Amino acid sequence: MDCPPLRVGGVQDHVHILARFGRTITQADWVKELKRVSNDWLKQQGREYEDFQWQGGYADFSVSQSNLEQVIRYITNQPEHHRKMSFQDELRALLRKHQVEWDERYIGD
Repeated sequence: MDCPPLRVGGVQDHVHILARFGRTITQADWVKELKRVSNDWLKQQGREYEDFQWQGGYADFSVSQSNLEQVIRYITNQPEHHRKMSFQDELRALLRKHQVEWDERYIGD
């Protein structure tokens, strides 16, 4: 999709993907296709994944070139980071910080 990943990581309830975005795809279409192909791949890995499904929502943020290394470190340190704060609480704090309105129904559905 012409969106090479720079860093991928996460923990049991979410994943972070830092990628360079191509000019020919919307963020919504990229997430939709990423969920579709990864879901298909995971189900081929064994019966224990047959009930897997992605949550309905997602959060998508842009990152300036000057903050790439900080975001790469953040993604790399997910397990340690989320011992201190849940993903849902962190997402709420990030949305508040950037004055983004949200619907609580979609914070970790």
